[in-house]
Amino acid sequence: MLSQVKGLAQRLSNRVFNIKTELIFPWSMLQPGFLPVYRWIFKNKLDFNNKPNIVISCGRKSIYFSLYLKKLFMKKVITIHIQNPKIDFSKFDFIISPNHDNIDGPNVIKSVGAIHQFTKKIIESKKNSYPFIPKDNLISFIIGGNNRHYEFTKESILDLTNKIKNLKKKYSKYYFLIIGSRRTNLDMIKFMKEKLDKIAYVWNGIDKNPYSFALNNSKFFVVTSDSTSMISECAFTGKPVFVFHLPFKRISKRIESFHHEFENLKITKKFSNEIDLNPWQYESLDEAKRISGIIKERIIKGFNESR
Repeated sequence: MLSQVKGLAQRLSNRVFNIKTELIFPWSMLQPGFLPVYRWIFKNKLDFNNKPNIVISCGRKSIYFSLYLKKLFMKKVITIHIQNPKIDFSKFDFIISPNHDNIDGPNVIKSVGAIHQFTKKIIESKKNSYPFIPKDNLISFIIGGNNRHYEFTKESILDLTNKIKNLKKKYSKYYFLIIGSRRTNLDMIKFMKEKLDKIAYVWNGIDKNPYSFALNNSKFFVVTSDSTSMISECAFTGKPVFVFHLPFKRISKRIESFHHEFENLKITKKFSNEIDLNPWQYESLDEAKRISGIIKERIIKGFNESR
């Protein structure tokens, strides 16, 4: 969520500051829309000496803060919410929602996948940050973990590990980089390091994260299906992305729609033992840049119409 907020904010202004709010009970537990919003529901001290011009929120708890600022400053502040807020859309000036959320409204701007904080400048700055990892013919495996939709089982990690070994036998010139996320079970990382140590660098989850390095230098990506965000970030590079599909805990039409969309756009293909490492091309996704442009145009139009 922070990556999405930062990604859009830095495209709109170079004067950006972050506020993480804490809510008292029962506001901390309830979906916005049931209870009124007051200043005292926030645990942290709020300083509005510098009134924000634009507020970007993402996630359920941040909605309360956006609603409070709109109540306080009304038309003097522009509120933008990322993802489906699941309350009256008219409470916000703009809502940014991915196509697979399947929501519509006059103030809804749809994105292809998730927006994020990465820019060419950011990833290019990490080009040489890991001199011990070969940059030529690099394939990066981006690993997620359990969430409410997917189950990352021992069988899944064993299957993925065997597929990586088979890929190395077929394409010996490639070197592999394996990066886990905050949701990746550390036992799984340890298992992959034991099994793949001779053919891959497996990030231990403690040292500096080589993710930006991977985005800049990889020829191909293999990403587990649980993270629409990581797939969207890899798609920013314009490089081929394979998806390793995990078993569903419960089938999600939203997530299925996301994967169908990216396959139809020729961004992703399914990862299997039969894949060929023949590069394909697609238009790289820079949705934060595109959407910020739309927002700027609408703000200027609204300002001119109000004069």
